[in-house]
Order: sequence, then structure tokens, then C-alpha cells
Amino acid sequence: MAKNLKKLTLLHSNDMHGDFLAENVDESLVGGVSMLSGYINKVRQEEENVIYAIAGDMFRGSIIDSEYQGISTIEIMNMLGPDIVTLGNHEVDYGVAHLLFLEKCANFPIINANLHIQTNHSRLFQPCKIIEMDGMKILFIGILTENVIAQCKTDGLIGTFVNIEDAAEEVGKICNTYNAIDIDFTVLLTHIGFEEDKKLAELLDPAWGVDVIIGGHSHTFITEPAVVNGIPIVQAGTGTDQIGRFDILIDTDNNCIDSYVWRPIPITSENCPRDEAIEAVIGTYKSRTDAKYGRIITKFVRQLTHPTRIRETELGDLFSDILKDSLGVDVFLLGSGSIRNEQLGPVVTKGDLNECFPYDDAVHMIYVTGAQLKHMIKHMLRDGVWAGEHCEFYQLSHGLVIEYDQATHSFLKFELEGEPVNDEKVYTVGLQHFHFLNLKDSFDISIEDVEKNHKQRMVATSCTQVIEEALLAEQHQNAKGEGRLILHLT
Repeated sequence: MAKNLKKLTLLHSNDMHGDFLAENVDESLVGGVSMLSGYINKVRQEEENVIYAIAGDMFRGSIIDSEYQGISTIEIMNMLGPDIVTLGNHEVDYGVAHLLFLEKCANFPIINANLHIQTNHSRLFQPCKIIEMDGMKILFIGILTENVIAQCKTDGLIGTFVNIEDAAEEVGKICNTYNAIDIDFTVLLTHIGFEEDKKLAELLDPAWGVDVIIGGHSHTFITEPAVVNGIPIVQAGTGTDQIGRFDILIDTDNNCIDSYVWRPIPITSENCPRDEAIEAVIGTYKSRTDAKYGRIITKFVRQLTHPTRIRETELGDLFSDILKDSLGVDVFLLGSGSIRNEQLGPVVTKGDLNECFPYDDAVHMIYVTGAQLKHMIKHMLRDGVWAGEHCEFYQLSHGLVIEYDQATHSFLKFELEGEPVNDEKVYTVGLQHFHFLNLKDSFDISIEDVEKNHKQRMVATSCTQVIEEALLAEQHQNAKGEGRLILHLT
């Protein structure tokens, strides 16, 4: 008996971060939503059944997005026309209330199974969405987990977020609920990171019928899916330089994949037509922001870099030093993920700085003993960091020199201003507001623990203003990006 097969083309993006504009790379245009839209429209014309999904983090990363607090992004995404979107951690950067407003502006469904109001446990979003196409019912489920949504800890009314085990249980509940209506194909649209997607896949009961996991958050670029527990897991890097593409034959009699091909598609001028309507909208926003953010703040000696979040970097040294010196703390621990670009300068405009360092947090000064500081740094350097787990990492201000041996999980050197850090002495440490609120997750120490030494206090309401003023005051700055955190990794 012949199988009843139907083809589905499933396109997907993740972690676009306001990457609206194409860039010149080797004399070719790469990325940008104009050519991305052109490719999606081209596929929609060529193929019969096409779905375009976004796995979180449409927001943050560009001046256009930040200036209009996501409203510009929603307008551009409406023109791009995704069929389904799930939330990422940066969707809540402008506040949960503002996110709910942005959802009202969206002409596409946004799903999430985890966020709810604490008082009555009402979900903030629909947990899933069934898209019906060519007689097929395709179920999408949106998943976030607790460790990627720490920003919401600033809002006491929103919670409780789930771990991987809870997420698997939630998926099972939804699948069991909807499988009775003959779902042909099930997609988990996640924003938890590639390694966490693998762990989640291991926990899924095959009877639930999850066919594919499309993820985000870890910015992982792959050339072929990881298959765990029979489930292909994919991600499409970051920005708009590429899009993921599944061409799937679905066995609608047995509600499963018969066969599939997945590949990353580069968004380049060679294979993607432009969408001039989207270009016009972006051009309007860009002209407004260029006028405001085009002024030059400083000129570095050379371009400074931040190529990775889990090592000491040049920009990490520069920014942490500015905040230490300006605010008068013994140590400044700068959230490495606060620096969003891999390079800055040598000429730095206000727009360049705001795009590179978009998080305008307040700064807290906390008081920790030398023993507590060592515990905090040892937790930051735990093995999971090097295994690809999503863990907060920090850039160290000048004067602090740490040498760490992963094999023995011990410090070979832990000095401040040339002297060994004294376990009994109390030191002042500067932290951005977000990282102060997430002290327990980032450093395995509670606010209550450190306030036994001395009550914390806010020493600045804007770390971005502190950095900008320091850069304005001094031209030709430089940074080494080495010598403070010396790592011996196995």
C-alpha cells in the first residue's frame, strides 16, 4: 500500500537581534532582512507548502531596535511575515508589559508555554499553535527555560520558569492534549541553547510525536542536524546571514517524517533577490537614527575586539577598567554578554557604542570577603562553561590577576594590586543591575550573604553614560585583552 506523503518546506531563523542591514563581505552583499525577505518570498513562490518560523530573539543588537524599543522591529517583522514565532530571552529586555504591547502590534502568532502570572498562573501567551496546510495539521510548541530568562527576575509578578525536566513534562502535556485531533507533524520551537536542546530531546517520550526541534539562544551555526532520540535538532547561527531550510516529506498516515533534507542557506546577493518595500521602511528608521547617533565619541589606537564571551578580551578590559576607575570600586566584574559586537573602532560613534554596549543598567557596589570573591570566580569558571553550557562570564578590571587550573579546580594565583587576596578582608565589587539581581545564578552567592558584610548601594544609574563620558574625555585608548585571567584548561 502506497504511503500518503506530503511535502513541507520549513524555513527558520533565530537570534536575529535587529540585524536589518546587509554588509559588504568580499565584494558581495551578505545578510539583511531585505534579501532574507527576498529569499523567503522566492521559496513561497516555488514551493507549495512553506512555513517560516523564528526561534526567539528578534530584538536587541541594533540602534534601530533600541531607539524604538522593538516597535521598529515588529513593523519590519510584520513585512517579513513569519508564520510562527517563539519568545527569546531578549524579547523581555524592554519589560514584560512592553512585550505584551508589542505582541498586540504583531501580525503573526507568538507562542510560549512557560511564562505566567504568579498570582493566578494565567499564561501570558498561547503555549502552542496549530497551522493547517494542504490537509495537514502542524503543531508548534514554544519553550523557554529558567536559565535563559533571568531578565524577568526584575519583575516580581512574572514566573515561575521551568527547567529542562519541567519543559519535557510540559511538552508531553501539550502533545497528549492535541494528538487526539490527528496532528501530522510536531515542532518544538525553543530558545534554550543547542546543548540544552539535546538534553530536552533525550527526555521526550517518542509516543508524544515530536518530530523536529528548531532552537536558538546559543548562536550555533551547524552544517547538519544533531539527531538525538530520533529527533533532528537545528539552529541557524545568528543574525540574518543565513536561514535554515528543511525540505520534509511527511507520512500523513502515520503522522511522522518519511524523509528530510536540511541545510543552511547563505543570504547573499547571488541567490537572494531584494525586497525593496522592506528596504524603504528600514531606510526611514535608519535616516532618523543616523542623525542622532552619528556623532564621533572617540578614536582608539586601533580596532579593539571581543571575539568570545568566555575569555578576557580587549573591549572587556577597556570597559571594566572605565567602570572601576570612574566608580571607585576595588574590582569591577563586567557581564561579558553585555558587549554585543566582536569589534569596535578605531573611530567610535555614539551609534557604534550603543550598538556594541546596549544595556544601560544601573551599577551596584557590593561588599564581599576575599573568600567569597574566590568562591564567586570559581563558580564562574566551572566546567560547564567550557562544555558549552550557557553560563554568565565576566570581564575583570585592572589590578585583579587570576590564574586558574581546570584540572585541579584551583587557583594558582589570585592577586589584587600585586597582593594576594586576603580571605578575611572585605573588598568592594561593582556589578551591573541585571547581574546583581542574578547574583545567585552567576556566582552561587546570595544578596543576603554579601549584605552581612555591608549593605549594598547603587553607585550609578547608567553604566553606559559612565563609559561614554570616559571615552569622550580621552582619545587614542588601547587595551591588551590578556594577563588578567590566565586559564589552564584540560
